[in-house]
Amino acid sequence: MSCLPARSDEHVPVATMVKRIVVTGSVVLLGVLAVPLLALLPQRHLIAVQRRLARAVLAGLGISHRAVGRVPQSGALLVANHVSWLDVVVILAHAPAKLLAKREVRQWPLIGRLAATLGTVFVDRSRPKSLPATVGRISTEIAAGGVVAVFPEGTTWCGRMGGTFRPAMFQAAVDAAAPVVPVRLTFAQNGTPTTVAAFIGDETLATSLRRVVAARGLSIELKAHAKLYPEPTSSRRVLARAATSVVAA
Repeated sequence: MSCLPARSDEHVPVATMVKRIVVTGSVVLLGVLAVPLLALLPQRHLIAVQRRLARAVLAGLGISHRAVGRVPQSGALLVANHVSWLDVVVILAHAPAKLLAKREVRQWPLIGRLAATLGTVFVDRSRPKSLPATVGRISTEIAAGGVVAVFPEGTTWCGRMGGTFRPAMFQAAVDAAAPVVPVRLTFAQNGTPTTVAAFIGDETLATSLRRVVAARGLSIELKAHAKLYPEPTSSRRVLARAATSVVAA
């Protein structure tokens, strides 16, 4: 928690902060209310709506974003460093991805319903025996041409690579003979690296959201690195180490 900046409520006028919260909340609420309709959409249309919703949330929060490199559009396991709840939003703004999330997210008010409708794969961390089934679902998804995004560090870190990628989910790429795309998410404020968006420790989402809303000039860069292809003799551990090195470099 010591890496988080002091409260920055004074950076943006109160009226602007209120507007950002209202706009962002309205976008999320609209998405939730549209869940019954979204469930009826073909996959390609659902992906388009997902991208628009994510970009609308970022715009509402006053956050600029860009993608560098070739973001996977089909048949790949996307692995990224984990800094903030904003990681999910910026990935969905640029990649036609389904996400891996902890089971508890399914129970979150509003967000849980929307996440499930968008095809999120939920993992129960309290039941290790359920892991092979989760890996199997991800493998099936990417073998069928889908993109699944995971955060293999297992937890958020304060703006820099803080841990190695755990190998478990890389097995899905091995089983599907599909590429792994390492992605680096970098946060900046007025062009300078920042930890203002980090969501760590026992901090509440409301506290993190208030700090993000109050930050002026916040931007996120999504950098997609070259694909890593599993060799016939590759193991998930080899892929995890290679992806860790690429993203941390």
